[in-house]
Amino acid sequence: MSLRPLARGAWRLHAASRRSSPLLLAPTRRSLNTVPKCPEPTCDCADTPSMPWGKGIDQDTNLNGMMAAYAEQVLICTGKDDWASRIDEDNGGDNLAADLKELIGRGGVYSDPFHNVSVVNASFPSAISRRPEVQTTSVYLLPSFKYIPFLPRVSFDSVQALVKGYLLPEKLHPMNEGLSPIHKDRLLRKEAYQHALYGVRDVEDVLVLICGHGQRDKRCGIYGPILQEEFERQLPQAGIDVLKGPALDESISAPQLSGTTSGATEAEVRRTARIGQISHIGGHKYAGNVIIYLPPGLKNNAGNPHPLAGHGIWYGRIDPKHVEGVIKETIVNGNIIADHFRGGINQNAEIVRL
Repeated sequence: MSLRPLARGAWRLHAASRRSSPLLLAPTRRSLNTVPKCPEPTCDCADTPSMPWGKGIDQDTNLNGMMAAYAEQVLICTGKDDWASRIDEDNGGDNLAADLKELIGRGGVYSDPFHNVSVVNASFPSAISRRPEVQTTSVYLLPSFKYIPFLPRVSFDSVQALVKGYLLPEKLHPMNEGLSPIHKDRLLRKEAYQHALYGVRDVEDVLVLICGHGQRDKRCGIYGPILQEEFERQLPQAGIDVLKGPALDESISAPQLSGTTSGATEAEVRRTARIGQISHIGGHKYAGNVIIYLPPGLKNNAGNPHPLAGHGIWYGRIDPKHVEGVIKETIVNGNIIADHFRGGINQNAEIVRL
């Protein structure tokens, strides 16, 4: 079976012209390996959790394509595992999601209906700076696979730098051709803004993201911690180390300089993963919802490039009994499990469908 990436912006409304019909661009075809179903578990695992009355799981809908298209996903490291129902309306303190919505949300100064940026909160803790007096937040950018450890939260300038340096497109969608030159320029990425953010680095860990947004929907709130515990228990059995705590702690050791190595040979480099809960990504009725981002440099067991390196794979209806199979088929072997596949994205921001 083959998978075909669809050009970004397909099936999006052109808000500027208020058109009601979607635009579909010709897909780019590329084959990836699939298996029809998740293999049966060979080990003990947690039971499938019971759902609240009236909040069942949709076991019938074909999941293929049940994923909103996006060009980039911003993962905000909050250190919490639940949030207000709408994360941009949380008044409990610092709220980067709200700041980003002001700039790139609907009606924002950099809003582009053909370049959707998904913003979600994550339970990962932020990096610890050698200057604790300066409040910072960490973010992951996916599928760019960039980690920004220190986004200052004392000035809106840093949010502008994040948006203009990393989140805006390098090239505008053809449907924006009718905009004025100054409007086009405003919507384009400016590399100079990247230098305003310190310590940006490539993501090298597998990221397993589980929707656990209980205040948005109880089904996800129930599945989130159960699936997180199951992945944490089973990944080491597959030879993948689970990392916890901040991705960077400058209070313990100085960050490694770009272009240097730790002294380990390529064959000795271990495979690592971080597992976290995230806020709403759509599809509560398909819980448990899991996104797996596999970094571009990931190797398989033979030391060769991983078939899904540089991809983000969305799964739905994942029960604890499926975790072992997801690890084996997708994270280790590089296969898509068709029965649970909601969609995917590659490093070129091309949406992948079955």
